[in-house]
Amino acid sequence: MSSSEPTVLLIDDEVQMRRFLRASLSASGFKLIEAGTAAEGLSLAASHNPELILLDLGLPDEDGVNVTRTLREWTRVPIIVISARGREASKVEALDAGADDYLTKPFGVSELLARMRVALRHAAHAGGAPEPVFEVGALRLDLARREVTLNGEDVHLTPLEYRLLSLLAQHAGKVLTHSHILKEVWGPGHAAQTHYLRVYMAQLRRKLEPDPARPRLLMTEPGVGYRLKDEPTSRR
Repeated sequence: MSSSEPTVLLIDDEVQMRRFLRASLSASGFKLIEAGTAAEGLSLAASHNPELILLDLGLPDEDGVNVTRTLREWTRVPIIVISARGREASKVEALDAGADDYLTKPFGVSELLARMRVALRHAAHAGGAPEPVFEVGALRLDLARREVTLNGEDVHLTPLEYRLLSLLAQHAGKVLTHSHILKEVWGPGHAAQTHYLRVYMAQLRRKLEPDPARPRLLMTEPGVGYRLKDEPTSRR
């Protein structure tokens, strides 16, 4: 994140939510521009080139999922959906349409700010080559050498386990849906076979988590997918 104020576009027709986020984000060093409709939001996205978009799904003139698809036709700006729709299907649809993250209303400001920082940090690296080394906590993944270490000790992963971990690492902090992971790791013909994914995630957790039953790194988004936690101090 740069030292200047990042510009955030908020597209939400709820006046109270806009007022709440206006105060919270301004106090946290963000410059906020606001839209109450999809049409206004798309216009501001084109004219102001924000560094991040917060998008509600229940807009009066168009569904936020369609707005996401429209934005993805011409921009890779990070999109975090903030919506009262808590159904798993709504989350999956928004993420598959191109959203980077999803928070269900009501949410805590600290969690929103943390996810915004992750999204902005990854966007800052998107223009260059993928980082060859990913580090979070005691885990270190060297993509160039295909090496994984935990607390400085080598971790042996099967080829599929490595492909799964590297995919999550390259999108750290972003929720990846079950179908997306299955297509990328196992191939298009396996998009519905979530039992494969559960088995391999359990194996990865046994190898990488101090307490696999209470993961702190390989996070589950229930009914939606998985996210590799990316701590603010993990990359330099």
